Amino acid sequence: MVIHNLTVSTRSSQNWLLLIPQLPAKPAYLRVKIWRRLQAMGAVPLKNAVHALPNRAELRSQFDELHGEIIASGGEALLLEATLCVGLSDADLQGMFDAARDADYEDVAREASVLAESDFVPEIEVRRLRKRMDEIGRIDFFGAHGKQAAEAAINRAKGRMGQHPDVSGPGVNIPLPEELRDRVWVTRKHVHVDRIASAWLIRRFIDAEATFKFVDGKDYVAEANELRFDMAGAEFTHEEDRCSFETLVLRTGLDDPALGVIGEMIHELDIADGKYEQPETAGLGAMLGGICASIEDDLERIASGSQALDQLHAYLANRKPAK
Repeated sequence: MVIHNLTVSTRSSQNWLLLIPQLPAKPAYLRVKIWRRLQAMGAVPLKNAVHALPNRAELRSQFDELHGEIIASGGEALLLEATLCVGLSDADLQGMFDAARDADYEDVAREASVLAESDFVPEIEVRRLRKRMDEIGRIDFFGAHGKQAAEAAINRAKGRMGQHPDVSGPGVNIPLPEELRDRVWVTRKHVHVDRIASAWLIRRFIDAEATFKFVDGKDYVAEANELRFDMAGAEFTHEEDRCSFETLVLRTGLDDPALGVIGEMIHELDIADGKYEQPETAGLGAMLGGICASIEDDLERIASGSQALDQLHAYLANRKPAK
């Protein structure tokens, strides 16, 4: 049975929408689908699978649409308009909405803080976090306090956007290709786009047995059997207008059109000078940015990034040329 517009009399001044779904056991994905829809709407769960929203016209239409989907999928649902009586006050329920949004804002603030402390802050990552803030804002019905901290963290990241540490150099004592095997490759800690891609390039195309070492990067002197990349004074680093990935491809004589395209993407993500325009650049940047936001360990970042770059290289290598 479906009941609409049931009002519970009480002294409460706030009016709420309550959705009480009863979903069939199959298909199994339906529960996940409905749960995700409720999250996207900003609904908060109460006891016994009751989900609440403020009683506003635009939110009522969303609950109406979801109610229809549940019925069409073989489930049942009650959709009620109600005021609170005993056991939970308007302030309590509003606090639940604020707590949910504060958790969302805290996630954004954490990502933005990690981004602000990285060596290079790509514009695409700042835009992604700003978009996420807009999404949270649309379901922040009562103005949760966590928004201020998240905004401040994004502004700190934005302030460092486009800045890059000076890792340029002429390239010193470049070994011959046959001298690049079984080396320890040294770079700066907290690897990001150029260093992740360079590490993938090294292990995939240059030195299959390569091991990596991560240092602070300032005035580091290479030890025996070590080669440095993407750091000041390194054997392979930024040269002229090239990023370290491009330098590695050029210096080692790798003749691979797909690597050339990837090099253009890494160049734009790392240097952001507008020199190249590849359609896949934004997607690669979002993927590598997500890896850095969710993984702290440098070797794990390289491993995850390498999987993505393997797939991108395979796609580019087999892509038919445009007619």
